[in-house]
Amino acid sequence: MYSQNRRQFIKTASPLALLPWIPNGNWFSATPDTVLYNANVITVDPGQPAAEAIAVSNGRILAVGASADMLRLAGAQTVKIDVGGKTILPGFIDAHSHPASSGLAHLRNVDTDLRSIEAIKEVIHERAKITPKGEWILGFKYDDTKTREGRIINRYDLDEAAPDHPVIITHRGGHSSYVNSMALERAGYSDSSPDPKGGKLGRENGELNGQLLETAVGPIWEQIPNSFTRADHQEGVRLITEMMSKSGVTSVTDAYGDATYLSAYQDALQADELSMRIYCMITYREIENMIEAGLQTGFGNEWVRLGGMKITLDGSISERTARLSQPYMGRPEDYGIIVMDEEEIYPYALKAHLNDWQIGVHANGDVAIDKTLNIYERLQKEHPRKDPRFRLEHCTVINPDLVRRIKALEAIPNPFSTYVYFHGEKMKEYGAARLENMFALRSFLDAGIKVTQTSDYPPGPFEPMMALQSSVTRTDMSGNLWGPSQRITVEEAIKIGTMHGAYASYEEDIKGSITPGKLADLVVLDKDPHQVDPYEIIDIPIERTMVGGKWVYES
Repeated sequence: MYSQNRRQFIKTASPLALLPWIPNGNWFSATPDTVLYNANVITVDPGQPAAEAIAVSNGRILAVGASADMLRLAGAQTVKIDVGGKTILPGFIDAHSHPASSGLAHLRNVDTDLRSIEAIKEVIHERAKITPKGEWILGFKYDDTKTREGRIINRYDLDEAAPDHPVIITHRGGHSSYVNSMALERAGYSDSSPDPKGGKLGRENGELNGQLLETAVGPIWEQIPNSFTRADHQEGVRLITEMMSKSGVTSVTDAYGDATYLSAYQDALQADELSMRIYCMITYREIENMIEAGLQTGFGNEWVRLGGMKITLDGSISERTARLSQPYMGRPEDYGIIVMDEEEIYPYALKAHLNDWQIGVHANGDVAIDKTLNIYERLQKEHPRKDPRFRLEHCTVINPDLVRRIKALEAIPNPFSTYVYFHGEKMKEYGAARLENMFALRSFLDAGIKVTQTSDYPPGPFEPMMALQSSVTRTDMSGNLWGPSQRITVEEAIKIGTMHGAYASYEEDIKGSITPGKLADLVVLDKDPHQVDPYEIIDIPIERTMVGGKWVYES
């Protein structure tokens, strides 16, 4: 299906290719390719919540029902699979992640997700041994609160690990970096350098310590040559989509894509190496070029589709730079960072809005969410548009008034789903009272808001079972409880991770539930999340993942 659309995606699109896909029934066959039977099917379809079997035809769900009825549809060539009582769910939709960039990082960068600074120094030192002197060493997934030394890694640590190389390691949250002295020198930084607009230079006793927050890292990246080839980008996509599909993810929103990433997804698709579907949001820096090319949200096919425009207003939750109305615990003068204020963002948002693009603004703290809602309310007041589905990327720290405004706009919050569990040790810096209004799934659901499930990977792990447990229990990996008033049920968590994710990308008619006519994207679990101890959901094995009727993972 769609072979011409795939070949011509972006580069040679005709006006007809820009029209929405209209189902014409050509996928339909009365004889299924595959029947999955003897299963516990949780459909997330209110019209038929449970079933025993699924018939799949040409990549779509043909029928759902009793095992005997589905088996009667089978023909001589139908593959019949006895699921053995295992649980089948719709494939999970990660509504905010960074697959293309993280795939590249997994290809080349040093993984510094380690539990001591000494261990990080050792892996950097080992990379230095095989890297020509003077060339950059890059690391990723560093987490400052998970190392046993109880302090951040600094320039002197990295100088010791690699004295003859410029080094940068990026925090897994993506909003801070840590560099050595050679890197600071190449970027033109000195102890007398002022903090840049929208950023901050880390200092100790008046001297730069190598920590760079938010926009302060810009001059560093200007010095790092881009050595990735087109083949590298394709391989990164192949690798990361394979990794994510093993966990049960079948669709993902790339929350900061560009033309290069789109080509990588397309190349992987052409090579049959794309293991999940992509809704690719576009950086605001490229929105004008996209508009001039006649492109808009929704262009593409059911595998690779253009999403909204993405822009960032404030900082990070995991790195404690989100812009808050009340200071961080123990830091009475620190309210976080505004990266771009609303008056800077509005012209980009207006251009996107007037050209039928969905918009997603990164807004973590309550101050940032307020500013983002100001932008959306102004757009709808001055240029009302039907069903814009404004997105609030992260939308972490809320209050009742913000919830009311979000509902009035029918906007879509996309909070972190694995943070309570994985980043629990950071939660003390927000305080118990504020945690009752963070990752606020209960508040959003009670207000009738279609909140989604997201990992933001690398900042948060992408495993949906961790997301479910985190949302249901609100406990971290050490058993600490954070914000119990925001706990939700297993059934609600599954719906958030499936149907709500589909709604956030305008795709609720083709995915998000196991419903006849929808794409055959599903996951087979060893156990039913409803039937296990909520604190053991994370341990449920993923047996198989299907995308478009094809097994992309089998344990």
